[in-house]
Amino acid sequence: MDNKVVKIILAIFIPPLAIYLHEGNKVTKNFWIDLALWILLFGIGGIIYALYIILK
Repeated sequence: MDNKVVKIILAIFIPPLAIYLHEGNKVTKNFWIDLALWILLFGIGGIIYALYIILK
């Protein structure tokens, strides 16, 4: 299974974890932005942002 497919699936269910893995197991600015969007926008914002970062 391709690693990108796993990240996309994770981005739908646990967006901050997908960003964390995508960034090379580092807590980066993108991780914190995604975590804030995930919490503040009830999940939808975090999912969209995580998919954007993974697919760009």
